[in-house]
Amino acid sequence: MDIRTGRPVTLASSGMVTSPHSLASAAGVDVLRAGGSAVDAAIATSAVLSVVYPHMTGLGGDAFWLIHDSASGEVRYLNGGGKAAAGATLSSFEKRGLNEIPLRGIVPATLTVPGAVASWIEAHDRYGRLHLRRVLESAIDYASDGFPVTGRLASFIEMTRDDLVRDQEAAALLFPDGAAAQPGTKLANSNLARTLQSIANDGWSGFYEGPVAAAMARFSEAAGGLFRLADFGRQRAVWGEPLVGCYRDVTVFNTPPPTQGFTVLEMLNLVEPHELHRKDFLGLDHVHLLVQAKQIAYHDRDQVLADPAFADVPVERLISKQYAAERGRLIDGRSALKWDMVPSFGSLSGDTVYIAAVDRDGNAASLIQSLYGAFGSCVVAGKTGVILQNRGAYFSLDRNHSNRLEPGKIPLHTLIASMAKRDGKLWSVLGCMGADGQPQIQMQLYCAMIDFGLDIQEAIETPRFLSGRFALGEARDTLHIESRFPEAAIDALAQRGHAINRWGAWNEMAGHAHGITIDRRSGMLSGGSDPRSDGAAIGY
Repeated sequence: MDIRTGRPVTLASSGMVTSPHSLASAAGVDVLRAGGSAVDAAIATSAVLSVVYPHMTGLGGDAFWLIHDSASGEVRYLNGGGKAAAGATLSSFEKRGLNEIPLRGIVPATLTVPGAVASWIEAHDRYGRLHLRRVLESAIDYASDGFPVTGRLASFIEMTRDDLVRDQEAAALLFPDGAAAQPGTKLANSNLARTLQSIANDGWSGFYEGPVAAAMARFSEAAGGLFRLADFGRQRAVWGEPLVGCYRDVTVFNTPPPTQGFTVLEMLNLVEPHELHRKDFLGLDHVHLLVQAKQIAYHDRDQVLADPAFADVPVERLISKQYAAERGRLIDGRSALKWDMVPSFGSLSGDTVYIAAVDRDGNAASLIQSLYGAFGSCVVAGKTGVILQNRGAYFSLDRNHSNRLEPGKIPLHTLIASMAKRDGKLWSVLGCMGADGQPQIQMQLYCAMIDFGLDIQEAIETPRFLSGRFALGEARDTLHIESRFPEAAIDALAQRGHAINRWGAWNEMAGHAHGITIDRRSGMLSGGSDPRSDGAAIGY
């Protein structure tokens, strides 16, 4: 047998969950076995991740969904983006003497209301089968009784030490007895267990009304933050339509604005005329073409992406084949497209979790959830145990920018989730973490599977690149690339003018990708999980 991956693709016939932590995936499968739906399993998985992967996600973050209904074949979009507080105005920042939004601390922590839990409740109300108490059972147990600290979590605690210790509750949670939690030790969050129990008992009201919401609002006001109790009462998840595009014989679905999902469809449109499947896999022309497509699509993103409730985002034009033909003239097959020709801004650095779940009836959930940065704002909302996100830092304070801060507005989101169909049948459910890297990773996965016939695990383990910057001091056209790419290809990319940053063989900064594919004839599920994470694809 030819072994081409570090772990084999996971095969199952009745149901499957994949996520960046094995305990979370196992909790999701446990819910499937109990008769739960794909949405039930996704919520169970997400809730456990909120406990055991607090550097990546939590109840204090946002979430976006694509949900496939097997009975109708419909793919629906659910927007769980948190809205800016009523007091979050440009003039309020001028009064604070701020000309940009801080990345850490009480300001970004309370700039937007957490939206993830509202999306859990809305999805569960529509597609759930089990009571929320059963769905959240594992998460409550891990928060109350404790969970093992992985090496990755311990390393993020240490890396973020200076920001975490500034917050009393964060320090108490992650530095028990004054020392950073170590790999293999047990960590608990009893306050979060009580908050999860409140949600299990009372649903939306258990988080956005009553004692939990009141505690978060009191904490914000006492600390000089922005959101208040009334802001929590206005937070609801909203249903919408996904974006739809085609790449070769595959119909691809992605999340619409305020997320950057259109960039995936635009990049695939830009690549398609160049017949990638006829080029060498992982070769010079393969990578060169994908990087140029990314630069063009990201330029468009940075010019127009915002909350569509507040700004006109011409998304249908951006994902059209005609527009790609026009923009595709910028692609230069001989040399790197200079960044000042296609200006862009943003960072690759971001921490997120992605969950894919499929149940025995063929229903599927594609869920992306995040705190934005590692441990979000590094602020815990008092005794609720909830780590608050810093997604609001993505707002602009430029009054003329479409993504400018406004009360009730959702900031530009790098979070995206995807699904795809072949011959009208659900074929894939996939996504990844990685902030600006997310569309690039999705594009690389789709091309690996569609153009070169790799299975989901092989595609995930394929050497990965990300174009952009992780820190403000880096050039915006830096090409970060894992060294498992052919050395000759990397050298040739440098000769074409790409600013190369050679990573080691594997780099966690290249993002965590996870996915499930469905065989159109047999219905067999194939699951993949990224070795760059602590995850697992588990089925039954």
